[in-house]
Amino acid sequence: MVQLQEISDEVAEKLKLGETSAAADDGKTKAEAKPSPAKATASATAQPAQTPAQPAPAAPAPSVAGPELPPARAMTAGKTADEILAELNKSPLFMTDLEDNDDIAALQALAYEGTPFENAGDFKERGNECFRDKQWADAREFYGKGVALLVAEDRRRARGEAPVLEAAEDGTMPPDPDTPSAIAEQHALLATLYGNRAACQLELRNYRSCTLDCGAALRINARNTKAWFRSAKALLALDKTDEASEACAGGLAVDANNAALLKLAKDITTRAETVAARKRREEERAAREKRKAQRLKYVLHVRGVRTRTTAQPPEMEDAAVRLEPEDDGTWDLDVSQSTLCYPTVLLYPLKLQSDFIKAFNETETLGDHLAYILPVPWDTTGKDYAQASNVDCYMETIAGSLVKVGKKMALGKILAQANVEVVDDVVRVFVVPRDQAENWVKEFKEKKAAERGERE
Repeated sequence: MVQLQEISDEVAEKLKLGETSAAADDGKTKAEAKPSPAKATASATAQPAQTPAQPAPAAPAPSVAGPELPPARAMTAGKTADEILAELNKSPLFMTDLEDNDDIAALQALAYEGTPFENAGDFKERGNECFRDKQWADAREFYGKGVALLVAEDRRRARGEAPVLEAAEDGTMPPDPDTPSAIAEQHALLATLYGNRAACQLELRNYRSCTLDCGAALRINARNTKAWFRSAKALLALDKTDEASEACAGGLAVDANNAALLKLAKDITTRAETVAARKRREEERAAREKRKAQRLKYVLHVRGVRTRTTAQPPEMEDAAVRLEPEDDGTWDLDVSQSTLCYPTVLLYPLKLQSDFIKAFNETETLGDHLAYILPVPWDTTGKDYAQASNVDCYMETIAGSLVKVGKKMALGKILAQANVEVVDDVVRVFVVPRDQAENWVKEFKEKKAAERGERE
């Protein structure tokens, strides 16, 4: 049996048990708390002593099903998850889309004294101070705050909502911000803020953002020559010379004698010529590469060499099948006097080793290369790979079997006559000790047969 014990006054005070209301005492702020109901629930065998200074214990409160829900839980009681998320998203702490949420701009406006137009003007002045001190990032933030306030006003008007006007201390009301003249003033200031923020973006080399702000300023006032100039300059920095020229022309249409725009127009023309020359060089290089690829494909076809490219070719850096002498991509190359060179891998399957030959000419033989490769340093037997006569060479056929290739036959003849192919620009040759070749070939075929069985 559990025995209940009385909760001390100190603990009850910390837990605030039984605190229901507070009453003023002779104008003082001190309140008297009612006795803790915890004492009413204490064991009858441990009754607390009552002192004359203490009031009599209060009557026990009527029993209830349980404690009340905390305020946070009470707000969400009976609501679905979607309804709770919708409520949370109305709070700036949980908003997932700050840029298009009109409540953000409204909250920002409440943080400042004065009308949105006045506050936006103040932000412009503070931004100008930072701009003069070349504090581009800080100036951009101030201009952006002014933009947010005025854009929020336009959105409010678009929703058909009336402005919130508060009387001054002397009782006078501020002017109506929705009159045509007031809206025109706001839009003029908004265009200036966009243009000034574009100037900051230009200094910070945020060229894309600069063009966007210039576009916003020009949609309000198409005669804003500074916006035309900054847009053209940002586009020039992005090497978009055609668009930069159009922006410059737009500004000159407003002010044909604008010195900054005239100079920028010359810079754009000069840069356009440079960009055009670079483009021509790139096109010529691409044309040469295309001719080289077509020529190589033709030579391989004439030689009777079969090739194939897989979905994931290996990284070969600059190693590739090429003509020797190297094809420069010009029109007058006589390929009849050229030979082919192949990147070649010598595989030693019994030792899991390999050697890479970057340029194996089609006129050369396997024996030519094995003569300087063998013996290999990792051969502990001292005889298996001691010399070319101790090994046999094999290549995999198109069908997946093996064909033994002669070490004295030119590589070009092997590729043309044997039923093999060059995969991903690489020739693969298996090198096996002669006295172990028969067993290795048998295992290779069994493995291939098992793989075909699994695929089937």
